[in-house]
Amino acid sequence: MKLHFEPDLDYQLAAIEAVCDLFRGQEACRTEFTVSHGGSLHMAGNRLEELGVGNRLLLADEVLLANLRAVQLRNGLPPSDTLASGDFTVEMETGTGKTYVYLRTLFELHKRYGFTKFVIVVPSVAIKEGVYKSLQIMADHFRGLYANTPFDYFLYDSGKLGQVRHFATSPHIQIMVVTVGAINKKEVNNLYKETEKTNDERPIDLIRATCPIVIVDEPQSVDGGLEGQGKKALDEMHPLCTLRYSATHVDKHHMLYRLNPVDAYERKLVKQIEVASLEVQGGHNTPYIRFVETGNKRGIVARVELDCQQGDRVRRMVKSVKAGDDLERISGRSIHAGCLVQNIGCKAGEEFLELANLERPLRLGEAVGDVDPDILKRQMIRRTIEEHLDKELRLLPQEIKVLSLFFIDAVEHYRAGPDVASKKGKYAVMFEEEYRRAIAKPKYHTLFQEVDIRTLPEEVHKGYFSIDKKERWADTAENNQANRDNAERAYNLIMKEKERLLSFETPLKFIFSHSALREGWDNPNVFQICVLRDMGTEMKRRQTIGRGLRLCVNQQGERLRGFDVNTLTVIASESYEQFAKTLQKEIEEETGIRFGMVEPHAFVTIPVAGTAGQIAPMGIEASTRLWHHLVETGHLDGRGTIQDSLRTAIQTGTLHLPEPFAASLPQVRELLGKLAGKLAIKNADERISIKTRQTILHGEAFRALWNRIKHKTTYRVAFDNARLLDDCTRAIQEAPPVIPARMRFRKADLTIGKGGVAAVETAQAAPVGIDEPPFELPDLLTVLQDQTQLTRKSIVQILTSSGRLEDFRRNPQQFLELASESIQRAKRLALVNGIRYQRIGADHYFAQELFEQEELTGYIKEMLRDTHKSVYEHVVYDSSVERSFAEQLETNEAIRVYAKLPGWFKVPTPLGSYNPDWAILVDKDGDERLYFVVETKGGLFQDDLRHQERARMACGKAHFQALATDDNPAVYHVATSVDDLMAHVIASGTTISSPGTK
Repeated sequence: MKLHFEPDLDYQLAAIEAVCDLFRGQEACRTEFTVSHGGSLHMAGNRLEELGVGNRLLLADEVLLANLRAVQLRNGLPPSDTLASGDFTVEMETGTGKTYVYLRTLFELHKRYGFTKFVIVVPSVAIKEGVYKSLQIMADHFRGLYANTPFDYFLYDSGKLGQVRHFATSPHIQIMVVTVGAINKKEVNNLYKETEKTNDERPIDLIRATCPIVIVDEPQSVDGGLEGQGKKALDEMHPLCTLRYSATHVDKHHMLYRLNPVDAYERKLVKQIEVASLEVQGGHNTPYIRFVETGNKRGIVARVELDCQQGDRVRRMVKSVKAGDDLERISGRSIHAGCLVQNIGCKAGEEFLELANLERPLRLGEAVGDVDPDILKRQMIRRTIEEHLDKELRLLPQEIKVLSLFFIDAVEHYRAGPDVASKKGKYAVMFEEEYRRAIAKPKYHTLFQEVDIRTLPEEVHKGYFSIDKKERWADTAENNQANRDNAERAYNLIMKEKERLLSFETPLKFIFSHSALREGWDNPNVFQICVLRDMGTEMKRRQTIGRGLRLCVNQQGERLRGFDVNTLTVIASESYEQFAKTLQKEIEEETGIRFGMVEPHAFVTIPVAGTAGQIAPMGIEASTRLWHHLVETGHLDGRGTIQDSLRTAIQTGTLHLPEPFAASLPQVRELLGKLAGKLAIKNADERISIKTRQTILHGEAFRALWNRIKHKTTYRVAFDNARLLDDCTRAIQEAPPVIPARMRFRKADLTIGKGGVAAVETAQAAPVGIDEPPFELPDLLTVLQDQTQLTRKSIVQILTSSGRLEDFRRNPQQFLELASESIQRAKRLALVNGIRYQRIGADHYFAQELFEQEELTGYIKEMLRDTHKSVYEHVVYDSSVERSFAEQLETNEAIRVYAKLPGWFKVPTPLGSYNPDWAILVDKDGDERLYFVVETKGGLFQDDLRHQERARMACGKAHFQALATDDNPAVYHVATSVDDLMAHVIASGTTISSPGTK
């Protein structure tokens, strides 16, 4: 296979232009110098030994700054005030072609300005090998684009310093790729020593003389943190400028172009992300504790995950604790009795949490009281295989090979031995067993025709780990030359097989790795990533999903687009809600994106009309004025955080801008709508005020209907204790069965927008039973007494009468939740059963004038327009059921008048206010009228309605019964359609002649 590269992607061209336009006005020229045998460096003009060629910048700093500001404003970035350094930043999300962009940029810089010397500095062997591989597979592409311009590229090797001399003397494009670890230690580095291989000159002096353009890939990992050893090594090269490319910059320097995760996702430049999360359900019967992280910013604290009591239920939550804390008090559960925090260690690499009731301290990521982790890992492997095969069924016709990647917690769990030839570890065994089981299913039969499925499981998976000289697995750290050599042995294999992995001819489909596959390795056809390790211990979520974000390719090497093909499934052991929350936090920390905030430069690219009528970008000054206006009106706070008033103004279409910004309102509103978050933004032009239909409102028919329903009531509640206990007993007897602990996969799509990262659940798998470790039974009576406020005697009577105490032994926590909820529901219904309404008096009612005094508004798409029998000219509906009901009211000849009851018409209940749906007058042959208050529901069966909803409706019925003071009162009824209402009329013995439909 040969990968194809697209030369005309607009976002990549914009990134290239951003760098090239920085040097606008530069003449094509170069500097020349001599390289002598005597160990000294002489500028041209003296006796030449050999001619060296370097880059030369002619632009004054003021011109460079003006170019920089113009590029920044064009790309919607805050402009730099001064030219503080020669460092310039390009931010591009993982998987969008960052390497292609900076490699093509250097060819474009040569074409326009004659620059020839480039040094690419990377943080690791993986990225070095990846860049070198990219140069190999892109070489023909660049030769075609740039008329066969000659160029050389090489990997810096301290044993081949003659290449550095050629780098300095060649007149053609020279590209040197080097890891920062190979250049940042002067005392042991040949780069800073005189050597015969460079005619007794120091290689660093040769590099300096060329004034190279230094390109830094992943600068946050190159710079070297607070001490900045890597940054010092970059400066030692005396670069003409430093171009810094990453998706996660720490130091922004002068930003030229930005394609952040939100932009990439919204433009579908990367794969859609979905999370299949494996969660344990009903398994809260043991004192579960997991050590998440530790820190010492404000004293030494640990973050632990506990099963905490939240109302009637137990929720798994992360809490901060310090030495001396009692986990029983923090979790609110007696199951944690005796769990006192004794000591916390936060030294990097030696973190621990010591608890009074544990024999040994917990290490970072460890847990006690949890389900057997191997059971969970097997389920995750099984789900990954099924997701993989499902995608193969769908993508095979498009000639797309599917790959899956496993991140594991320890090398020995995949290979149980010290060397490469060692036997299979438990994950490898689990994989082969589950793969053999899956491919035997009839569902996947078409994938394995004429294939020997007996040996296939061993051929489709492989592990990638660092390997030392003795063919033994090794640590992946690159903190010294020996470890870098170990890593290179592994990475050479990975990089050389990158294209082979994409071919159907290679059976390998499943890759297992510990931490080798970090930034620098990705494959466009990774569709599944299974995390068989604790999320957040060694690799972050962005780093994890980054290995599979790139858009896929087919067998011709052509890239395919669209979320219908490109979906990355992450199989994780945390909830998708937590995954989305943490992913958003990481994006904010790593990119500086502030979700839900507006920055002063946010509007710079919005087009506005100039004084001469021409259209031009708003610019930084006008954008800042507009930002200050939003702050002054209270729509933003002083830091730019979006306030509720702005969200409301966007939703209701009431956002106003001062002159001269009024003409840009649609573009400003659209931008703010995206930044404000997950809102249902509606077209303000479709929002209208709805008038009353005066002839109906003031007509005699509606007045008669209104007089029957307008009065207010008060209520009292009487309890029957014996009946309450019987109801509680019956509720527990009829409650769902209690089953042992189980686990279930839940799948959700993640959407990354300017308002944040959101997760929307799309599927649930059938639960799988699991065995919990032995547990002690909690104090059942005490817990239920605290949660229900019933006496112990009453609880004993209820539980013994229910006949379900055996369920308590089967799953104590689930039974506690079920019993508590059943009793609380029975108590709520007892309130309703014992409620008695009473009309307050003739002077307490809803005045008919409120229809005119209280404004009703709505959106055109959510209303039935131009009605004839309604009090309002248009009927605003909340659901398709309500719309259909309104249409039937209009067309049924038996309906005289009706009203969709406004929000201010409320009936008091013990469970909160209740607002009925409709008031309707049914006419019988013109001489008998029937008055109804109708609640519309999608279903009439009790099970279709929530308990509290049913209780409020029962209160509504009692309220209107209390208002019945004449022979023809308003009757309360629940219906799904007007036909249901008419059926009720007929069933009650009242007939209506010719209730036909127009």
